[in-house]
Amino acid sequence: MKRIIEKTIEQYLYAKICVIGGLCIKLLPDYMTGIPDRLCLFPGGKMVFVETKAPGKKPRPIQKVMHKKLRDLGFTVIVIDGIQEVDNLILAFYDTNTK
Repeated sequence: MKRIIEKTIEQYLYAKICVIGGLCIKLLPDYMTGIPDRLCLFPGGKMVFVETKAPGKKPRPIQKVMHKKLRDLGFTVIVIDGIQEVDNLILAFYDTNTK
């Protein structure tokens, strides 16, 4: 069985968001340490910050601090470490009535 790595999950997330007509923007940490990996914009105006991790891996302390700051501002931040979690994210945030 092939081991899933973070890059595979992030690529799957990107593909799934694009298929539904959304945007999956890569956020670069060059100017803000701990920022989540992706900003996912869904049809219908929903958005969520997504931190992708290899299965079983957890965010680093600086990432946890940034996630809390974003949540305190009212934004949704989700940590995903598996393919099924990507599918669950799509189900939770994509409204099929916005096609």
